[in-house]
Amino acid sequence: SNMGFGVLGVFLGLLLEVSTHGPHAVPRTSWRHLMEFSEPEIFNYSTLLLSEKRDALYVGAREAIFELSKKNVTVKNNKVQWTVAESPMVMCMQKGKSKERDCLNYIRVLQVVDDERLYVCGTHAFQPQCDYLNLADFSLDRRPEDGRGKCSFDPSQSFTTVMVDGELYSGTAYNFLGSEPIISRYSPSQSLLRTEYSTSWLNEPSFVFADVISEGGNQVDGEDDKIYYFFTEVSVEYEFFGKLLIPRVARVCKGDLGGQRTLQKKWTSFLKAKLVCSMPELNFVFNVVHDVFILKGADWRDTVIYGVFTSQWGNVGLSAVCAYNMTAVEEVFSKGKYMQKATVEQSHTKWVRYNGITPSPRPGACINNLMRRHNMSSSLNLPDKTLQFVKDHPLLEDPVLPIGNGPRLITKDVNYTQIVVERVRALDGNIYDVIFTGTDKGIMHKSVAYEGEVHIVEEIQLLKNSESIKNLLLSSEVSDKPYKESAVAQALEIVLLWPVSVLCCLCQYL
Repeated sequence: SNMGFGVLGVFLGLLLEVSTHGPHAVPRTSWRHLMEFSEPEIFNYSTLLLSEKRDALYVGAREAIFELSKKNVTVKNNKVQWTVAESPMVMCMQKGKSKERDCLNYIRVLQVVDDERLYVCGTHAFQPQCDYLNLADFSLDRRPEDGRGKCSFDPSQSFTTVMVDGELYSGTAYNFLGSEPIISRYSPSQSLLRTEYSTSWLNEPSFVFADVISEGGNQVDGEDDKIYYFFTEVSVEYEFFGKLLIPRVARVCKGDLGGQRTLQKKWTSFLKAKLVCSMPELNFVFNVVHDVFILKGADWRDTVIYGVFTSQWGNVGLSAVCAYNMTAVEEVFSKGKYMQKATVEQSHTKWVRYNGITPSPRPGACINNLMRRHNMSSSLNLPDKTLQFVKDHPLLEDPVLPIGNGPRLITKDVNYTQIVVERVRALDGNIYDVIFTGTDKGIMHKSVAYEGEVHIVEEIQLLKNSESIKNLLLSSEVSDKPYKESAVAQALEIVLLWPVSVLCCLCQYL
């Protein structure tokens, strides 16, 4: 195989603590000791799931799933193979795909169902399939389900997934050609709930991340939990000579059941907004989002969303980290103005603000106590006017602006690909956000937000070859010893992954 060799490794090292003197202006450069995992003839260790409870790192590769020890990834505890039978492989080849590359089973989904099982999906020779993996004996049920809408057909396609209360939320392509993008929810008890196939809903998106934000138990208005999706898509609102890309955040409600007549088995709560990451003073826009990390607070209002961005015009060589308050996102979705297709063909604007009367209840809103009092206990009770409106107006005009109206961090001559953020208490007793960003050259930057500014404090050369870091995972566990404020006794574990290899680094705050 020409896929190169596959490796999975772990770094052990000490991180700089954030002391009262503040971070250094020039990052120190360091190498780390690397522990590797790989197995002959197995490639593309591309899907990772960390289980703190089981002290395990689950790895989805090409035609195999591994359970490795989290503390030492060279230790393989379990392995199961999932290959493609002859007939699907032949069908895949008949459609012009490569036997060695495309017509295999790339594991793309690893999600926890409960303490006993994982839900796993693979591309399965361009006929995606899903199955349950029993953790007790590490065996697949071997009762595969149709994976369309849950898993990508193509191993190289953008893709995101999150499991919420036993239901799988995905952003992927629904067809063989990859031309029909879909945001969907699959639950064993109900049929697939999905987006409309329309460019105003999704227009050639590249999905990067999805997660749930829980409302918490003390909600006065009885709002629903919400699932947020992050992606870059081709703009529908501006027409330029080329395709203008725009970073988006979209939202759906967990309790959404679709509409009764209008939007049957489709989201009634799908709305999307533009994510702004720019330097207004220079008129410079970072319009491609590569990765997102949600730093959750005790209350959803304290949650901060971090994203890494570059410009679609890559010749400038700048990368940016922008941060957004969850309250700012919520404000746009609950109060923002809608866009509508322009009736008069203006020169380059295809969508304009909708200034008419918005139906009530608000289109795209989650069911809350007020609606319940008006006999709308689920989305099936929503009036057609509201549903027809949200079907035609999924795009909000108000953009989501970053904290401080600009990037937290801008770097030159690096392309950031991945981000994770850890909130730590330093020796001075203050809380800091420590930002880890992976680059397309196998380097990781460690930065600290300090007095409103972000300083890169360390540049860690992780990979000998300059390959792109494709995955970063963060494990923060407090050790068994009593938690001492003076020494942050938190282990930080970062799992990095690139096309032919994977890496997992364990860094200890002492």
